Amino acid sequence: MTTVPGVVDVERDDSVAVVTLNEPRRRNVLSHKMVQDLVAAFDEIEADDRIRCVVVTGAGSAFCAGAELQTLKDSAAGRFSDVERVYEGFLRILRCPLPTIAAVNGPAVGAGLNVALACDIRLASTSAVFESRFTALHLHPGGGHTWLLTRAIGRQRATLMSLFGTALNSEQALQWALVTEVLAPEGLLPAARDLGGRLTDLEPEYVRRLTRTLRLAEVTPTHEAGLARETEQQHWSTTRRNFLDALDRMVRRSR
Repeated sequence: MTTVPGVVDVERDDSVAVVTLNEPRRRNVLSHKMVQDLVAAFDEIEADDRIRCVVVTGAGSAFCAGAELQTLKDSAAGRFSDVERVYEGFLRILRCPLPTIAAVNGPAVGAGLNVALACDIRLASTSAVFESRFTALHLHPGGGHTWLLTRAIGRQRATLMSLFGTALNSEQALQWALVTEVLAPEGLLPAARDLGGRLTDLEPEYVRRLTRTLRLAEVTPTHEAGLARETEQQHWSTTRRNFLDALDRMVRRSR
């Protein structure tokens, strides 16, 4: 069921929302319309308490080919704000409080790679390709690309991709831990849905809190700070009915 008209489709499958970049003839580029629709889609999804997880994928042969070339040309003429508007396409995903899964069905290039990097988990089709491509245009990476890429695969490999132009196929991306699994094209979306569906029985607020804790853990400088945050959140979880019910079930099974 399409709930957001335009070039982004949203389907709900129980507790999982699937967001599809749906302009395959243009390789799902981050046009102004695409960015607008992505923002609207995530606004709508986050307002639905039934949703526990969001899957992001592309229609057709590409995941996302990045920014429109015309947008890049206009930036050279002084309209750099148009490039900054492209950022919102992946920054909106990055800000989503729900866990996100990128089901990368084809090439993820430039800002399209940022879309995949903005997600918490990445699954890849055997036809996926991951390419920074900024240096091919003599364009400095933007939108936090180097931060996202370095966090995902480490500085040495991020340097190879962003500066030296190394592109990865799906198996190479798996070896570099850029993705967690490689699947046949027909199995990609079902696997992403199944993974997201594991969260169905969890309380929505629990899912959001743990997702935030995991994201903050990567940028928390000390164990003491991480300990303090987890202690606060664990204390909160012990007050929830779901915890007490689960504990009772476990006690009964152990007898």
